[in-house]
Amino acid sequence: MTYKELQLALAVFGLEERATLRQIKSRHRDLVKRHHPDLGAPADSEEMRKVNAAYRVLLDYLADYRFSFSEEEFYEQNPDEQLRRQFFDDPLWGSKG
Repeated sequence: MTYKELQLALAVFGLEERATLRQIKSRHRDLVKRHHPDLGAPADSEEMRKVNAAYRVLLDYLADYRFSFSEEEFYEQNPDEQLRRQFFDDPLWGSKG
């Protein structure tokens, strides 16, 4: 898979660069309901192929993605905790106990 294929899959789904697995699955369900011929949509098998191909690309990308559980990554994803850690011992901002 290339980055261009990933971007095309996101465009088919109408998603931004950041999306949760729940959002991807929900959007797939909505697109299938909209384009599936058995659900009353006009028979456009090409559109269903695009939706399913994009879904496979996104799921393949997520299956290969490795989550990092390092402390640095945690604080990057949780800036509030980073500030709390940084100023926790400060007498003006942190705990006074």
